[in-house]
Amino acid sequence: MNKNAKSPLGRLRFVATGLLAASALTLVGCAGQGGPAPVEATGEGDIPTDTEATVRVLLETVPDSDIVIDMVDEFNETYPNITVDIEQLPFDQMRDRLIASFQAPDPNYDLIVVDNPWMVDFAEAGFLQPLDARIDSTSDYDPDDFFDPLVDITTVDEARYAVPFYNYALGFIYRTDLMEEAGAEPPETLDELVSTVQQLNTPEHAGIAMQPQRGYKVFEEWANWLFAAGGSIYDDEGNVTLDTPEAAHALEAYIEAYETAAPANSLNWAVDDAVRSVSSGGSASLITYNWNLPVLNDPEGAAGDLAGEFALAPMPGGKQALGAWSWALPSNSAEPDAAWAFISWVTSPETDVERVIAGGAAIRESTLEEQRVLDEGYGAGYYDAVKTILSDASPLSEGPSGEEFIQDVGTELNKAVAGTASVEEALAAAQAAGERLE
Repeated sequence: MNKNAKSPLGRLRFVATGLLAASALTLVGCAGQGGPAPVEATGEGDIPTDTEATVRVLLETVPDSDIVIDMVDEFNETYPNITVDIEQLPFDQMRDRLIASFQAPDPNYDLIVVDNPWMVDFAEAGFLQPLDARIDSTSDYDPDDFFDPLVDITTVDEARYAVPFYNYALGFIYRTDLMEEAGAEPPETLDELVSTVQQLNTPEHAGIAMQPQRGYKVFEEWANWLFAAGGSIYDDEGNVTLDTPEAAHALEAYIEAYETAAPANSLNWAVDDAVRSVSSGGSASLITYNWNLPVLNDPEGAAGDLAGEFALAPMPGGKQALGAWSWALPSNSAEPDAAWAFISWVTSPETDVERVIAGGAAIRESTLEEQRVLDEGYGAGYYDAVKTILSDASPLSEGPSGEEFIQDVGTELNKAVAGTASVEEALAAAQAAGERLE
């Protein structure tokens, strides 16, 4: 496993607190202004192995990127004349850097990764190349093997603009020893989730470490409660559906759990705070990214003697919030063929097995059934839970202005948790915020 993945803080996705706003939104529909015309490319999926090029790549500073970097030498065994030049940046610097490159006369990047709230904006602005022809003409690629929710994120107006890189879908992680002591079972309904974390709550430790920080984090966590209540973020026509009886039930349950089973003074907590509380024994459970289970169970990690005591379960009701990063080709990429050679290699069925064994987050169904993964990875129980989670998961945003939508809704939800707005007021404001961006 990559050394950085052994620290919970090293495995976390750092979330922006107010990035995208107006300047990015005005770019929709004006792709390439001030930039060069797209480079002529073959559009083929099978790229000759004697291709010569330098591919400039921008990745987020996370361990999944480190795993990819460690695999470049293996890629060069097949493509010895393609140099892969990778730059890493923290999350909160990436979007602005990407937009600048999309519009630059001399772009900085030939290959990028895209966070799912950006996908629609980037595609509709013409910043990304559609990849259907390349995907469909790549030999032995098996695109149907990617988990459907991850593919859905990459699809805009029925065209595929990206290929999955890694997921950050959420699940319920809990201490098995404390669950047994409390005589409880992993919850299967929203009401059971509240009662279970209350059972786990004792003077020695909180029942659940929550992440109600204003903006992205509270929405990302609460969405799982919304799904467990039978609610949704959007209806079948794509309309926002946040001001519903199901949403009210979910927010009331969330607040009850926070007030009765979460650590004191944790209103501003985010992922790193919650993981730290659980790994130190301060809390018995949390809702977090599925790949935090091997982090917590790593005997060399921050959980120390508690390693091995944690288990992962799908969210009550079986549906959970989904995030994902995806590989994409900028429209102004100077080396689109060589960049596709790397994308198709690193996401191929064979390479994906190696990436997941090394600690990468899952994207292919077959990878989680591969015997080598089960033997050398983190155990069949973990991968079974991940398969269930990725089979039924939905992103926080599905339309344009995704990041702004998430931030606005999360700001209103936090007010209800803080007690400065009622549940009804917060959900009405969240609905209004969503409708403004539809």
